[in-house]
Amino acid sequence: MCESSLNGAAVIMKANSPTIVSGARTKFGEHYEREPERLVEEAGLTALNSASIERKDLDACFFADYFLPITNKIGLEEGFLSELLELYIPMEITRSFSSALSNACNAILAGKYNCVLVGGMEKMTDRWDKIRDDLMLLEDPWSYYAGSTPEANHELMLRAYIKKHKITGKQLETLNTALAELSVRNHHNAMKNQDAHFQREISVETVMKARLKERKPLGLFDFAPISDGASALILTNFSVAESYTDKPIHILGYSQATDYITFPSRNNLTGFNATRLAIKDALKTAKVELDDISILELYDQSTVMGLVSLEDLGFCEIGKAWIDIHQNYERDKNYYNIGSNPLFINVNGGLKADGNPLGATGGAETLEVFNQLRHKAGERQIAFDGELRYGCVHELEGFGTKAYTIILGRAEDE
Repeated sequence: MCESSLNGAAVIMKANSPTIVSGARTKFGEHYEREPERLVEEAGLTALNSASIERKDLDACFFADYFLPITNKIGLEEGFLSELLELYIPMEITRSFSSALSNACNAILAGKYNCVLVGGMEKMTDRWDKIRDDLMLLEDPWSYYAGSTPEANHELMLRAYIKKHKITGKQLETLNTALAELSVRNHHNAMKNQDAHFQREISVETVMKARLKERKPLGLFDFAPISDGASALILTNFSVAESYTDKPIHILGYSQATDYITFPSRNNLTGFNATRLAIKDALKTAKVELDDISILELYDQSTVMGLVSLEDLGFCEIGKAWIDIHQNYERDKNYYNIGSNPLFINVNGGLKADGNPLGATGGAETLEVFNQLRHKAGERQIAFDGELRYGCVHELEGFGTKAYTIILGRAEDE
């Protein structure tokens, strides 16, 4: 057992507690000219090299992707990756990066492995028109059979939210503006992210015009793009982490929960119960209070998903997140005055501007918190009067069918 001081309190870190020692990613966007193996190779090898770890030092690999067998005709991905890395170690495939990360954490905690590569990749833009059906099946198969689209449930949730909380008149105008402000702020934050899919400013008026053009409550700029890309993290147990880096980041708590896949069958149509369960359990495991968290990577596949997720995670009062978003909107301000401390949300641009290559998205989120806590985030490094000690990563599968929350922290003397 090892004792590590976190936030002034002695926290017992077991020798086999999972710790991140390095990470890397590719640029997210349209990589028509690159094969998926080249993307994951770039992210994985960069992560290994940054910690001076050789491939032979790895005990196992956990990878994530949703659609490689469809988009790139890759069958048994584990064998494909074994050939790529020239390794014969155990490899497992999951859908989301957070799922791969959770499995890696479990294996390290169990004492099975000491050094693990966690990677995620997706190559979607080449066959975007071919996989819209598959995206819809991830969200709700019954809606798919009714002729729905991947965007439909987001709009249905917004309508249910407005009805449940009796938002009308001027309040409705403010809500619609707040959703647009979420998108605008993400684009502004991404201007400092060289790896982002989009590095361009947009305005509230641009978001509003797109909605009017499509005659829908949510328009083009309310949704994250389809992206290609890869991300990777190197996890070790706590006892060996300092042999690879002098600034390891500890995974203090992680949890997941599940809800019905059929959206209309759920008992809550204005939020995600899976997120509420996952954050409660992760905080309990980490022994961290919500107010201790300074940086949040929010899974905002749409602006309405971002809004309700702030409520589900507990940072905003149910039915009132749009008020907090609007009151905290300043173009050059990258934090929210919510709770007792400033909260920095999606400083890398979020899914909306950083991009959303499904299998790699959670890796980019975790990598951002990892770099921020180590004060290695470059031009977008968070600077404020308090201590940047804890961060939270939030990822969803489907339309809130599965939720993952991960609490990261650094020791006081790190």
